[in-house]
Amino acid sequence: MALNLEKQLLFGTNTPPLVPMPHWLVIPNLPPNLGTIAALVYATLYILMEPVAGSLLAPLMLAGTAYANHLTNTYGQTANYWALGLHVTSWIAQFIGHGVFEGRAPALMDNLTQAFFLAPFFVWMEVLFRLGYRPELRKRLDEAVEKEVEKYRASKTQGNGTVANGKVNGKAG
Repeated sequence: MALNLEKQLLFGTNTPPLVPMPHWLVIPNLPPNLGTIAALVYATLYILMEPVAGSLLAPLMLAGTAYANHLTNTYGQTANYWALGLHVTSWIAQFIGHGVFEGRAPALMDNLTQAFFLAPFFVWMEVLFRLGYRPELRKRLDEAVEKEVEKYRASKTQGNGTVANGKVNGKAG
């Protein structure tokens, strides 16, 4: 999902600067276009959600956006074609992965905010957790996720003829 975010930011780099600024104030490869502004908004909100993790991710996002601006300025439409191809391939792989390994639709089907805003940060938090970041938070999140998975499984079993809450197919027996 994080790669999807970087590709979306690349698409935003196709816009002209949205805020007029003097040339001396513009950082090379970070003009105030839609891609740069979106990266700044994402980085700011991630820092507000989890200050340390967000602060570690912000420079990576801005560097990725600077590189996306460089690619767009250097290669023009070719960069867009590559990004579009990667974008479509990533979404197809994500739907297949969710269907095969999780047995359910991606978060996109449930909540757009979660799919486009929280999922990239969730991937970043998973990386940090594997490196030993905040084990108590990881434990709490793992427990919360397990509860949600159990609720999901219970809702799936309820609709296929098995007993759930003393009812068969939602009707008292």
